[in-house]
Amino acid sequence: MRHRVKGRKLSRTAAHRKSTMQALTMALVKEHRIVTTVAKAKELRGFVEPLITRAKEDTHHNRRQVFSKVQNKEVVNLLFNEVGPKAKDRPGGYTRVIKAGFRKGDGAEMAVIELVDYNDIKPEGSSDTKRKRTRRAGKSNTSVPTTPAENKTTETEPKKTTAKEEEAEGAEETVDEAEPTTEENTDEEE
Repeated sequence: MRHRVKGRKLSRTAAHRKSTMQALTMALVKEHRIVTTVAKAKELRGFVEPLITRAKEDTHHNRRQVFSKVQNKEVVNLLFNEVGPKAKDRPGGYTRVIKAGFRKGDGAEMAVIELVDYNDIKPEGSSDTKRKRTRRAGKSNTSVPTTPAENKTTETEPKKTTAKEEEAEGAEETVDEAEPTTEENTDEEE
């Protein structure tokens, strides 16, 4: 039983685990979103969130504490100048782990870990611009006949349909062939 055993070994030595967490932290702070395995993402969340909590208050002591974990001045400056001020009002939960399927090579379960305050992705249901809906059959044939010879051919053309149009009509389960078109009505009146 694994009672009171904290953390994941990630099949690495202690020094290699520390180096992996530092590298993942640097990538997450610089890019705001990275793709990694679920185990590494969950372990990274426990490593980086206390650093962001310290970065909310910019003191000399906090900078030294964060630097002792990350060992990179550029990342420390990014944490204290960008990430910390954005997370000022948030009481915790600065990262989000989203499962992203399985890796093709070895089948490892992948995840996206991102900083919550830098989220640019909109949910699928809410889009600002609505897409124009189009039919599968394509454009409709609404040409105006000019000569009497063309009038006879246009009356027979609506009865001919392509395979795509038949599929579209079958999907809609409506048949409009029985109704006369406006062109036929105008021809009969003349």
